[in-house]
Amino acid sequence: MTIIAKALEALFREHADPEKALSMEAYMRGQFVFLGIKTPERTALQRAFWKQYDKPKGEELLETAEYLWQLPEREFHYAAMGLLEKYGKESLPSHIDRLERWITTHSWWDTVDFVASHLVGYQLSKYPELIEAYTERWIVSENMWLRRTALLFQLRYKHHTDTERLFDYVRLTKDESEFFIRKAIGWSLREYAKTDAACVQRFVKETSLSPLSKKEALKHFSGL
Repeated sequence: MTIIAKALEALFREHADPEKALSMEAYMRGQFVFLGIKTPERTALQRAFWKQYDKPKGEELLETAEYLWQLPEREFHYAAMGLLEKYGKESLPSHIDRLERWITTHSWWDTVDFVASHLVGYQLSKYPELIEAYTERWIVSENMWLRRTALLFQLRYKHHTDTERLFDYVRLTKDESEFFIRKAIGWSLREYAKTDAACVQRFVKETSLSPLSKKEALKHFSGL
């Protein structure tokens, strides 16, 4: 356990607001416990904190992030993801296994979407040889959040998007009734449409998507 992790934990706990926590927990449907520190305040606290402490690097950063991730309150999970994002340039191929574990732990859209698009997306762009082995397994996993990650990991790839893989994964999941999968399908297509609207238009026209997925895919393209 690092000194930095415990110091950050103590700082957050000092600023806990039980009343705000109740509303934040309600917004997340009671899935998680909150301290009651909203994002602007948490950001300010962290900014002030890092003026006093040197940001950890290497193994110490991983230990710090892991310590925060294991705590029950949701604000610590957000802080852990931010730290892990800063670790990206130092990451090794094996780092993907930690990310997979985080996807399946404390799982809900607010963490999974960040891990998928920022952390996994970066890791797989850095080590593209991992893409097939991991995402091909994830897209057929019984874990819905892994399937969602397989759909979303290319969100920030733009012209580097593997469209064949994206469309294949959409076809594999398009008939699911799960809201978070249908939403992810639409989101992934909508994001790629910013790069190649015509390609997405053709795919949507040729593919039988749920109304939700289609609506999300074409949300910002009224001409499609």
